[in-house]
Amino acid sequence: MSYSLQLYTLRDAIQEDLPGTIRRVAQIGFTQVEPYNFVATAKELGAALKENGLTAPSGHAPLLSQDQDEIFAAAKDLGITTVIEPCLPAHSWLTAEDIRSSADRLNAAAKKGAEYGIRVGYHNHAWEVESIIEGKTALEYFADLLDPDVVLEVDTYWVAVGGQDPVELLTRLGDRVTFIHIKDGPGTPDTKAQQPAGQGTIPLLDVLAAARSLEVGVVEFDDYSGDIFRGITESLAYLTATASAEAVEGAQL
Repeated sequence: MSYSLQLYTLRDAIQEDLPGTIRRVAQIGFTQVEPYNFVATAKELGAALKENGLTAPSGHAPLLSQDQDEIFAAAKDLGITTVIEPCLPAHSWLTAEDIRSSADRLNAAAKKGAEYGIRVGYHNHAWEVESIIEGKTALEYFADLLDPDVVLEVDTYWVAVGGQDPVELLTRLGDRVTFIHIKDGPGTPDTKAQQPAGQGTIPLLDVLAAARSLEVGVVEFDDYSGDIFRGITESLAYLTATASAEAVEGAQL
């Protein structure tokens, strides 16, 4: 398992200076990033990633509302191997029929992605776990309808905001989860209240342990009241220190 940074965290800085922002991400210590809406910036972003030795194993793009061939072609150019649909609106999760329709559309996108050698996934917010369908969260109901090769990126913070225990949900979803979004804070919808990893109420160590098929843990802030570069630096420091401590503990057993 490795760590990445969702570049949406730095959207304001990227808009002002994409190459300089990517350079700073690398200087902080990240070796991987997760781009968002990357079609428009693919050429400039690709050059910046290459110059700074960064890779992008995953990326967010609106697969179900924009040109999929254009998205997959840009992803392939950037070396992205998993393209994740970032959001379907809250009203899409209220009925079994609507959820089945979304699953069918994402399964179709996954078949097209396979033609490019690219895997497809879905990223949740709070409403997918607030809605209950036939005794399950809508996200779990959705997961049961997805083809086996479609993966989930569970945003564990929004799971908590939605009133579910992220550790229990990850345990139930099992091997379907290959990415998670790592963020911390008070577990409320107030995005400005989000905090660096390890400084809020989310049990991040338990979350990481529960995601048994995790490939990449993606650091993200939806927003932040402090200096965002300091925030991502503190998050990465916490995660890498935790990993180092676990490695030492494992060696001593």
